[in-house]
Amino acid sequence: FPYPSGELHMGHMRNYIIGDVVARHKVMSGYGVLHPMGWDAFGLPTENAAIQYGVHPRDWTMNCIRRMREQFDSLGISYDWDREITTCLPEYYRWNQWFFLQLYKRGLAYKKQAPVNWCPSCQTVLANEEVVGGACERCGSEVTKRNLEQWFFRVTAYADRLLEDLESLTAWPERVRVMQRNWIGRSEGATIFFDVEGSNEKIETFTTRPDTLFGATFLALAPEHPATLSLVAGTPQEEPVRAFVERSLRTSDIVRSSQEVPKEGFFLGRYAINPINGERIPIWTADYVLTEYGTGAIMCVPAHDERDFAFARKYGIAVRVVIQPLDQTLDGETMSEAYIGPGTQANSGPFDGLPNDEGAKAITRALEERGHGSAAVSYRLRDWCISRQRYWGTPIPILYCDSCGAVPLPEDQLPLLLPQEVDFRPRGVSPLATSEEFVNAQCPQCGAPAKRDTDTMVTFVDSSWYFLRF
Repeated sequence: FPYPSGELHMGHMRNYIIGDVVARHKVMSGYGVLHPMGWDAFGLPTENAAIQYGVHPRDWTMNCIRRMREQFDSLGISYDWDREITTCLPEYYRWNQWFFLQLYKRGLAYKKQAPVNWCPSCQTVLANEEVVGGACERCGSEVTKRNLEQWFFRVTAYADRLLEDLESLTAWPERVRVMQRNWIGRSEGATIFFDVEGSNEKIETFTTRPDTLFGATFLALAPEHPATLSLVAGTPQEEPVRAFVERSLRTSDIVRSSQEVPKEGFFLGRYAINPINGERIPIWTADYVLTEYGTGAIMCVPAHDERDFAFARKYGIAVRVVIQPLDQTLDGETMSEAYIGPGTQANSGPFDGLPNDEGAKAITRALEERGHGSAAVSYRLRDWCISRQRYWGTPIPILYCDSCGAVPLPEDQLPLLLPQEVDFRPRGVSPLATSEEFVNAQCPQCGAPAKRDTDTMVTFVDSSWYFLRF
């Protein structure tokens, strides 16, 4: 269903006329047909338009809906308007809040600090899908990264179930199923903990190649990893590292992870201890390491990873071969590219001579015995960040009490209404925070004064279930 942020245009005509042709054909074929329509009425498109024209988002939205209905009627499309839904009305968004509460009670809605896409003009978090070429798809501003406390839906709890269900969808084209598998991105490997020299800090990494651990010659942190700046705090490295981090965060993840783009990094002046052999290895921050996958920190094995190899050659870091192929002998000093195939363990202490698949298992067992790691599964799939620091969205039904902590709003108090008298211009924090009437409330558990959460839900929550409302 359309965003009512303006008038219908020819792109809408193509979409909805095709739907009407199908509906009419089914009616003429004797089927009972439900052909409803509704309006995806919360979110940035309508709010930005309202700000541009100096009107309240609700007034702008309802006027757009009225005009779009007139256009649909003039086209003669056979909608059943008795089924009309509008996501910005309380009778709809109360169910957004109800769904949120069900997820919260089951541990599937939670809050954490995380790096997010940030539009400095729209003054809000953006989904990856709202960032095009490193810019906000709505206003064109360059998108940066910020660490913010946000609400998430725990999509990752369903990763294995999604993969299992995918196998039953035999009517789907195989290329689409491959895309889905890659999107979920299940990888088996090991979690490995590296001690930071001179501190009690440990850095957690995930690798699909524990067999190459003896070949790790440096550790790399994502620029947005919390340890990147904490490790250099108060040192001469702090200022140049901070500048590197800020520069990296202005670059999109797609560019940073591209094989075609030269990798950049900065030595943090600190060292980690390889848990398998006690070797002291340097800690870097590198722009090709992303927080979107694994832990945001990687053990780097230049001889057996293409990006690590390019990075090591650029910055003069050692390349140590620990997997030798069966048909040749590789030398880290002379090799021109990383070797990523199978082979035999070499330069790996007591594991020398093992086939590398057996070496991976044996090294993982050794890490488990030492308390420095374990077998693990990682996913490319991430939990869904639903928080937005904008006005025009569903209020999140959570309160904060000094005694009780975070408290869900009782279901019999739904809907939690979006206040109308609010300065809705973007300001970096939710405009709802400026409404004392909204913010100040009573704890539903102990009756003490409490504060409401002031973020709103991303508009994709509205459109994730509207077929159920029809």
